[in-house]
Amino acid sequence: MAVECAEIRRHHRVGTKNVAGICLPTYVKFQSPACSVDTEETVEPYTTEKMSRVPGGYLALTERFEIMTVDFNNLQELKSLATKKPGKIGIPVIKEGILDAVVVWFVLQLDDEHSLSTSPNEETCWEQAVYPVHDLADYRIKRGDHVMMEVSCQDCYLRIQNISVCGPECEVDTGKNFTKNKDLLTLGSEAELCSALANLQTSKPDAVEQTCILESTEIALLNNNVYHEGFKMAMRKVLSSLTQEKLCQAMDTQCQNEMSCGSEESNSQEIIPEPFYVLDVSEGFSILPIIAGTLGRVKPYSSVEKDQHRITLDLISEANHFPKETLEFWLRHVEDESSVLQRPKSDKLWSIIILDVIEPSGLIQQEIMEKAAISRCLLQSGGKIFPQYVLMFGLLVESQTLVEESAVQGTERTLGLNIAPFINQFQVPIRVFLDLSSLPCIPLSKPVELLRLDLMTPYLNTSNREVKVHICKSGQVTAIPFWYHMYLDDEIRLDTSGEASHWKQAAVVLENPIQVEMGEELVLSVQHHKSSVSITVKQ
Repeated sequence: MAVECAEIRRHHRVGTKNVAGICLPTYVKFQSPACSVDTEETVEPYTTEKMSRVPGGYLALTERFEIMTVDFNNLQELKSLATKKPGKIGIPVIKEGILDAVVVWFVLQLDDEHSLSTSPNEETCWEQAVYPVHDLADYRIKRGDHVMMEVSCQDCYLRIQNISVCGPECEVDTGKNFTKNKDLLTLGSEAELCSALANLQTSKPDAVEQTCILESTEIALLNNNVYHEGFKMAMRKVLSSLTQEKLCQAMDTQCQNEMSCGSEESNSQEIIPEPFYVLDVSEGFSILPIIAGTLGRVKPYSSVEKDQHRITLDLISEANHFPKETLEFWLRHVEDESSVLQRPKSDKLWSIIILDVIEPSGLIQQEIMEKAAISRCLLQSGGKIFPQYVLMFGLLVESQTLVEESAVQGTERTLGLNIAPFINQFQVPIRVFLDLSSLPCIPLSKPVELLRLDLMTPYLNTSNREVKVHICKSGQVTAIPFWYHMYLDDEIRLDTSGEASHWKQAAVVLENPIQVEMGEELVLSVQHHKSSVSITVKQ
C-alpha cells in the first residue's frame, strides 16, 4: 500500500532548501541508498520498518494491492520471474495526503489451510519493506489520482521503481498483479504524459546536476534545523568572544609600535588578521563547516571522506558565494585517518573542534574521551570543543516487548523445545536503535541523570556513580532506556530523544525483572569505561 509517513519522509527526503542560512541548490539532489538506482555497490532497493511502531504513525493512501504471486515449487515460474521485464501497476488513491512510500509485506501460504502474514497489522517478528518515494514535482495526492509504479524481480530483489502520480483523467488499468501479466501494463497516452510531467526535473542550464547518496540518518540530520541553528549560535558566541580578544591584543600591539617606532611608520604596515580555524571531525556528511564559514574570518575544515560528499559540499559553498578555497578537506592534509587530530599549521591552533560523541544507534562513540583529551591540547586560548559536555538520562520502564525481543521466553512458543538456555547465552545486554516515543512500555519513574561526560573539563566527569531512582508507579522493572542532552555551552542544548533528532535511543534490558512499589527507591550503579556504559540495579 502507498502511505503518508512523516518519519519515513524525514529520513529519505531533504525537505528544506535552507539550513541555518545555508542555501541548498536545486541542482544538488540528495537520496538515501534505498532511493538510489545507480550505485557502485549492490544494495537492497528498500529499507525496513516496523510500521506498527513507526514514530508518529502512518496513513494508508491506497487500499492494499497484490504485487506478485510466487510458487516456490514451480521452477519454471521462478526462472521466468528472474527474466521478466518490469511491469507497470496503477493503484487508485482513496485518501488525500502526502505520498512518502510504498510499504510491502508478504503472505506465506504454507499449505491450503495455514499461512503466515508479515502485515503491519499482525503481531509478528517481521518488519515491512519500505520503498521511499522521491523525485516527484508534487508529493501531495488526492482521491481519484492513481499511484503508478514499475515492478521487477530481475536481480533477486523485489524492485519498485519509477513511482509517479496520474490524475483522475488518466485511463489506467488498475490493480494488476505483476506476475499474472505476460506483457507490460499498457497505459493510455494521457497517463504516460502525466507520468512524464510528474517526473520532469528542471535545473539551472549552467549547473551540473549532482546526486549525493546519504545514509538515512544523514538525511534526517540535514532536516534537523534545531541541530544546525544550535551549532550556529554556539559557534558565533565562541568566535565573537575570540574576535574581541584579538582586537584588544591588536590595539595593545599598535600602541606599543606607536610608542617605539612612531605613528607614521606603524600606519604604513597594515597587519592582516589571521583567520579562526574550525575543524569538524563528526562522522558522515556535515554542512557545519560551511555554516562556520559564514561567521566571519574563519577557515573551516571538513573531515568527510567520500569524493561524492566533497563535490556536494563544494557545490553548496559555490552556491552560497563562498570565496574559492574557503572550505578545505582536512583528510587531504593528514597522512592517515588515525592522525586526524593535529594542528591546522605547525604554528597555529584550532578555535573550535567539533566531535561526534553519540552514535546514531544511541550509544557513546568509541574512544571519545581519548579524542577529547587530544583535542583540548590543540585548542587556542578561549577555544572550545563541541559539545562541551554531555548528560546521560534514563528512566525505569516495564516493557514486555523489550523482554520478548531480547531473549527467548520459556518453551511455550518453541513447541516445548527448551532452546532458551542455549540461545540466551548470545543475547545482547543493550538494545540499540530504539524509538522511545513509540516503544510499548509503562514508565515507572521520572527521568534521572545517570552520567556526565565533560569534554572540556575532565575533572567534572562522573565515570562511576550510584543513582537513587524514586518509583512513581508500581510494576515490574524490565528495562532502563537512556538518551543524552548534548550541551554546546551552558545555554544551548541538543536532546537526542527529541522529535526532530536523527539519533535513536538505547536501553539496558534486565536479565531478571524487579518488582517495585510506588514510593520505593532503587539504586542504580552506572559505570563508563573505555566508551562502554553499564547500568546495574543494586539489590
